[in-house]
Amino acid sequence: MDSLFKPLRAGALHLPNRILMAPLTRCRAEEGHIPGALMAEHYAQRASAGLIVAEATMAMEGCSAFWKEPGIYSDAQVEGWKKTTDAVHAAGGRIVLQIWHGGRACHPAFNDGRQPVAPSPLAITNDEVHTPQGKQPHVIPRPLLDSELPAIVSGFAQAAANARAAGFDGVEVHAANGYLLDEFLRDGSNQRQGPYGGSIENRARLLLETLDAVCKVWGSDRVGLRISPLNSYNSMIDSDPVALTRWLGARLNDYELAYLHMMRADFFSQQQGDVMTPVRETYKGVLIGNMGYDATEAAAAIDAGLLDAVAFGGGFLANPDLPQRIRLGAPLNVPNPATFYSPGAAGYTDYPTLGAA
Repeated sequence: MDSLFKPLRAGALHLPNRILMAPLTRCRAEEGHIPGALMAEHYAQRASAGLIVAEATMAMEGCSAFWKEPGIYSDAQVEGWKKTTDAVHAAGGRIVLQIWHGGRACHPAFNDGRQPVAPSPLAITNDEVHTPQGKQPHVIPRPLLDSELPAIVSGFAQAAANARAAGFDGVEVHAANGYLLDEFLRDGSNQRQGPYGGSIENRARLLLETLDAVCKVWGSDRVGLRISPLNSYNSMIDSDPVALTRWLGARLNDYELAYLHMMRADFFSQQQGDVMTPVRETYKGVLIGNMGYDATEAAAAIDAGLLDAVAFGGGFLANPDLPQRIRLGAPLNVPNPATFYSPGAAGYTDYPTLGAA
């Protein structure tokens, strides 16, 4: 496991190990999508990660998809996040914020009755939404006009500036898992005409404009990007995910990002394929793998030069001291799915460390 504990330079970020914490939506924000003390405790407990990627956070008002997710568009939210960044830094950690727009995964029940927006008027059909009124189907989104897209880009840029004001070490742009930027990328959800539809280059235009704007705020060496070309979550599909991956891998070299965070598989196993080989062949920067890695496979992938680091989700969810457990070969706590999105400390800040156990 030695390779997991070698330091890594990811742009301007100096990581003491290669065991990263993946972004995990946990729905523990307070009213107004404000992060509170409970969230600060949760992240500080996991400060031994080489890098924490904080959960998907609303870049702008009116794009809620989870009811209790945090935001970064108001002064109160910025002040709330300072509790987390201060706590993580005091514990010796590093943390970036994943900034996000839910796109068609948003629901009127969370957004004062507003219809969600997307590249095309296609609803999510393979899941329902947990709302205060119970589970409800997704609604058909309103297709965004080309003239509305500059405001989306500006919203991401402002979110990036707010994240810097809140004390984060960088940001990760969320273009995965069937949310707005991913919806534009993949042709199963983007069926529009014009400059933002059709070819891969056109479908990637909104993402690249967003990266341009966010990198102007931070400098590209403190900006990461997450993509999931195979994942069918939120009714996503692409006719040629390997071609999309190759194109993106080559194009993203122009940015000199801190890292590219790649989800390698499909939650539901509806789409099969190898997107890790083409991205490693084309992308020359720091590559982070995610989805289903255990420590042994992660170390082997790093040793083979296939990856530079691995982001662990469930492992960090249930094991705040995951790097120590991996180093010692200690048993891992098992995550409890019943408390993934429930309120309060249970299943959030009460998983024991080795010392407590």
